[in-house]
Amino acid sequence: MRAGWSGLCTCTTSSGPALSESGSISAEGPGTGPDLIVVPARFGSSRLPGKPLLKIAGRTLLERVVAVAQLAAKQAQNCSVLVATDDPRIADHAQTIGADVAMTSSDLDSGTMRAFAAAQQHSCPPRRIINLQGDAPFIPATIVADLMQTLRAGYADVTTPVFCLDWARLDRLREHKRTAPFSGTTCVRDSHGRALWFSKSILPAMRNEHKLRTAPLSPVWQHLGLYGYTMPALEWFATASPGHYEQLEGLEQLRFLEHGWAVATVEVDVPAYVLSGIDTPEDLAKAEEAITQFGDPYPA
Repeated sequence: MRAGWSGLCTCTTSSGPALSESGSISAEGPGTGPDLIVVPARFGSSRLPGKPLLKIAGRTLLERVVAVAQLAAKQAQNCSVLVATDDPRIADHAQTIGADVAMTSSDLDSGTMRAFAAAQQHSCPPRRIINLQGDAPFIPATIVADLMQTLRAGYADVTTPVFCLDWARLDRLREHKRTAPFSGTTCVRDSHGRALWFSKSILPAMRNEHKLRTAPLSPVWQHLGLYGYTMPALEWFATASPGHYEQLEGLEQLRFLEHGWAVATVEVDVPAYVLSGIDTPEDLAKAEEAITQFGDPYPA
């Protein structure tokens, strides 16, 4: 099923540029080059050091994410892929798997800042950027491509995909959070599909859950680890101060919400093998199990 955008966004903020009725600063924005998919990859993960170079079923995590990005770029057309890293080991590996690389500062504190730094270095500045997190190897490439098409339609300057959890998936997420409480992000949305909040806690809290369970789907929306920005939105993000709740949750997208921006969510269908992210050794093992059970979505 093709991803679909959930509604138009309108927002005016004193902290950033005014958005038009379509929710966009500029349908085109600055830049003359192809649109860009950036894969931020950092060696120094506190929970899983060297994560991009660890292997899942014989292929590194970075190799798998780059495969997603390259297929998405082909589907979206007029789009290129760039790995953004601060570590020469990751840069060397990226080049061996055929990916272009941008070296970025080790002082950058988020994948979004690394994506912005990489976009600035690009020989032809892009108009739109997808930030595809380097720990999401099973995201369908069609989701990434559709996110780019949402940006190109000019509906919003910030977009991100979400999917509704059935009860079995919600139960698995709850169980996973017992050992990895900061894995998996949920989203609360308004009636037009705009994000009201993101949290590492499971939102919303539910009264009388046993009654709600008569429906096939829970009211919980889980966030997938990628974002789309127009270049003006990304430039604004890079100069704005981190928000209070952004720092508490460790969720960079909250900076937009805390400063009054609209974030459009894109509803997507997510296969059973897609994990919320690779954050722990246990996640690596689950990824191996998923490939054994469902097959390799991106075989070499």
